[in-house]
Amino acid sequence: MPFTLIPRVAATLLACVLGATDAARAADTAVFEPATGTLRLPTLQLDAGDRYRDVVVRLIDPGQLRVGDPTVGAELQFMTAGSVLLLPQVVIGTATYPRVTLTRPGLELLGVGGLIGPPSAADASVPGAITTPFPTLENITVEWAFAGDANRNAVVGVRYRAQGSSTWLTGMPLRRIHNETSGQGRTWPLRHSGSIFDVAPGTTYEIELMLTDPDGGSTVRTTTATTRSVPTPAPGALVKPATPATLASVLAGANAGDIVELGSGRYSGFSVARSGAPGRPLVIRGTPGAVVEGEISVFNQRHVMLTEMTLNGRVRFNGSNDFSMTRSTVNATTALGGHGIITFTRTENAYIADNTVTGTVVWSEAALGASGSNAGEGILITGPGHVVMNNRVARFRDNISLLEDDEAVDQYSIDILNNDISEAADDGVEADFCMHNCRILRNRLTNVFIALSSQPGLGGPTYFVRNVVYNAVHVAFKLYRSSHGDVLLHNTVVKNGDALGIYAGATVGRLYARNNLFIGGPGGTYAGYSSGTGRVLSIADLDTASADLDYNAYGSTVGNVSGHWGATSFAGLAELRARTTDRAAVQVGMDSFAAVPVFPGAPLTLYTVPDLRLQPGSAAVDAGQAIPNISQGFQGRAPDAGAYELGQAPPVYGPR
Repeated sequence: MPFTLIPRVAATLLACVLGATDAARAADTAVFEPATGTLRLPTLQLDAGDRYRDVVVRLIDPGQLRVGDPTVGAELQFMTAGSVLLLPQVVIGTATYPRVTLTRPGLELLGVGGLIGPPSAADASVPGAITTPFPTLENITVEWAFAGDANRNAVVGVRYRAQGSSTWLTGMPLRRIHNETSGQGRTWPLRHSGSIFDVAPGTTYEIELMLTDPDGGSTVRTTTATTRSVPTPAPGALVKPATPATLASVLAGANAGDIVELGSGRYSGFSVARSGAPGRPLVIRGTPGAVVEGEISVFNQRHVMLTEMTLNGRVRFNGSNDFSMTRSTVNATTALGGHGIITFTRTENAYIADNTVTGTVVWSEAALGASGSNAGEGILITGPGHVVMNNRVARFRDNISLLEDDEAVDQYSIDILNNDISEAADDGVEADFCMHNCRILRNRLTNVFIALSSQPGLGGPTYFVRNVVYNAVHVAFKLYRSSHGDVLLHNTVVKNGDALGIYAGATVGRLYARNNLFIGGPGGTYAGYSSGTGRVLSIADLDTASADLDYNAYGSTVGNVSGHWGATSFAGLAELRARTTDRAAVQVGMDSFAAVPVFPGAPLTLYTVPDLRLQPGSAAVDAGQAIPNISQGFQGRAPDAGAYELGQAPPVYGPR
């Protein structure tokens, strides 16, 4: 290979030169190892000709270095004219740097894997349309349709910034969603899909997507998306007082932007048959002493807000878009099915936040499971764009849920965030039939039969991120009915039985997991369901060819590390690392937590919510892998495994 070998000053390291540069996108990535001066290139194209794989060089001198060079394309490339090395992305430790050029560098060739043959036309990507459907308050869905890429090696890196800002931030790479059919006959289209997390409400973002396909079709595209604002009453809204005797007439005369304020007293259930408008919702607001008995119905309206209400009954908002319910107390009743805040038909862009919603279920073994003595959905939604956040939900069959099977309609771009969930007789969060980009983030689930359900995920991605699970009687993750595309990041689980047990009876496809902490122990059988025997990992139905789990922390109070990875068994941490993809796994115990909690070995007990923050020196500290847009701000050499980063305050769970 005609590299120019220029023996210059060996003491200059690329890391020192790049140290203050902003991190950027994931793309065709070079990795620099400062300790050895080694630069690893997964591919390298010479001029516009031959391409080589697995090229390793020693950087003797960086030559003239430039970061953020707009002439750098999507390929790792060496231009012999002028001796220029073009690197779309360079990783040094946990930092990432974009569009780097080295002009007349000193390079020593250490190795090359071989010549890459000419690409097949079917292997090249053909980019299609980019969409950002239903941005929520804090997260943005990004989808990029494409054809081709038959050899499945294209990747899409993501950068984003608030419009007007000069600082680009790195997003998680989009996930490749394969055009395939699940074991239960469900299909989904080919595309790249993913989310940008934790952005600001009411803000326009510029999004840059970099498609890299070594076989052709590489390109950079940009788009914009605007997040929704938090719904609030209109400034200077007209307040219309109401009493139990006058409420019907006041509602009949209400207009967009009005606030109907319920005075003290007991109200029968009522219907809202008027709409608000963008920026001017029709608000029904409670006051101390105002109690509604029965159902509040909001059918086929727009921009209606219920706030500061006390309700003994349920709310139904069938067919109503841009519905909001905030800062309210809902006590479900058996007369109304034990439901809380629900819609049984497609709606868009609901905002359900800061409520306390309590059901009728009594925590007992007889209540547990799909066939148990239980009733009611705490918060039930279907349709796109919903935000369910900072609610306290307890004592339902399913505490927060989506619809299933033929009733599920357009269940994508949905946020379930920061909720405090307990005493769920079946599922704590039932994200079943998520079509893509459902984001279950930072929820705390205590004393639940099943914590988090994806039964099934329809290709994904379905994100479960930084959730804390304590005392899940049966399983922490129910990825059943041939679920595909589930993404598990930075979750903490402490439960009886198998730490991560998934007993699907059908293929678990394309499971991706990073930086989780799972602890199990002796198990049992409850309501006819086994929780396992204390294995750290047990997924007999895992499609191991498509699974990618790594950098997770595992433990069991039975004292050993054993389990099943598909049809493969392992015993001990060394075998777990050798026989699974989890080569960076670590072993942890209950002493990993600073305030060592009681192990929930008697799961029918109503345990007090524990503090599951890490102990300094735990094997989980610095055990994770840096994940753009997810693990930023970590304290040590790498992110910690589990939901909590050492030294950082936990999030607010439940009403703010």
